[in-house]
Amino acid sequence: MIQSMKWSRSLRKVAHQIEDSVDDLKEGIHHEGSSLLRTVGWVSAGVTALAIGVVVGREIRQRYKFNRRTPYDFYAHSGDQAQDVEFGVGI
Repeated sequence: MIQSMKWSRSLRKVAHQIEDSVDDLKEGIHHEGSSLLRTVGWVSAGVTALAIGVVVGREIRQRYKFNRRTPYDFYAHSGDQAQDVEFGVGI
């Protein structure tokens, strides 16, 4: 119980320090930076998050499909006649 109280007190201190630093950063950006620069920053962050989401989603979908293969998927082309053997033989 006492240990959890110490943790919560220290976490509150850290939270207040983070809030103070964010407030200082917001004031610095508000006074120094332009709205165009902030807009470009937010748009680039959004595009980056979207790109990461697309890549991660594609990878998850490929793994999902790969893990749920059926025997038909394993032997889908087993009886096909290979036509590429006839080409380039020199006949």
